[in-house]
Amino acid sequence: MAAFENFTQLVNAPLFHIGQTPVTLGGVGLAILIFVGSLFVSAVVQRIIGVRLSKNLNLSSGISYALQRMLHYLIICLGIVLAAQCIGFNLGSLAVAFGFLGVGVGFGLQNITSNFIAGLILLLERPIGVDDFVSVEGQMGTVVNINMRSTIIRTLDNVSIIVPNSKFVENPVINWSHGDPKVRIHCPVGVAYGSDVSKVKETLLSVARANSKVLQYPEPEVRFLEFGDSSLNFMLYVWMDNPEKQFFLHSEINYAIDEAFRKAGIHIPFPQRDLHLQMTPAVEKLAKRV
Repeated sequence: MAAFENFTQLVNAPLFHIGQTPVTLGGVGLAILIFVGSLFVSAVVQRIIGVRLSKNLNLSSGISYALQRMLHYLIICLGIVLAAQCIGFNLGSLAVAFGFLGVGVGFGLQNITSNFIAGLILLLERPIGVDDFVSVEGQMGTVVNINMRSTIIRTLDNVSIIVPNSKFVENPVINWSHGDPKVRIHCPVGVAYGSDVSKVKETLLSVARANSKVLQYPEPEVRFLEFGDSSLNFMLYVWMDNPEKQFFLHSEINYAIDEAFRKAGIHIPFPQRDLHLQMTPAVEKLAKRV
């Protein structure tokens, strides 16, 4: 009994005071338990949304991920508020603390705050989502994770790029996976003057139709662009439904075009220039003497 009373006194003994409120060891321990519990509850909720609700409600991966992140932030914020109250902070003290935090944000945390708010916008509006293939700041890759401050993109070279969330809100972003994933690939090619343009068109279309990655609808298309300086310039347009593989498809088509042109006797010319020389009268007289 005496040991229990000693333990109770130790737990309730004030360590220090916040204003008039004593901070006890028990309050600190309870605050730690509440915060750890909020992390555990957040993990359980995210797992339920990610595994069960996504299957039962047929949620897309993007919507599921957005719900998980927003609930995670909400639960953690509630855990912090409850933990702070256990330590001795009341709502009035928290309001003062948030007021000081606002001053700090105004002086030096604008960048962090803007990126955090941009992250919430990304989760709510969903202009991009996890597994989307995007282009931003000259970089192309797949969105791996959307965090509080930044978004992680994995490029085609398997390099992870950490992009601040504000870049996706303030700057133009190309989302190749948004809505309809079909994209059109442009394959330019030039042929020598004098080539049979109908034969060129049929050869290009046969190359496109022979590739299994090319969609048959919308159909491949060939356009005669212009009479170039050294060649007749054509553009082969093909459609595919996997934007991440567009560069591989373009390479395969170029290989196939080169082989098909060789078999069909269609030549891809080198750049050519015609040079015309005009001699002055003095040079012309000297040439006649020679």
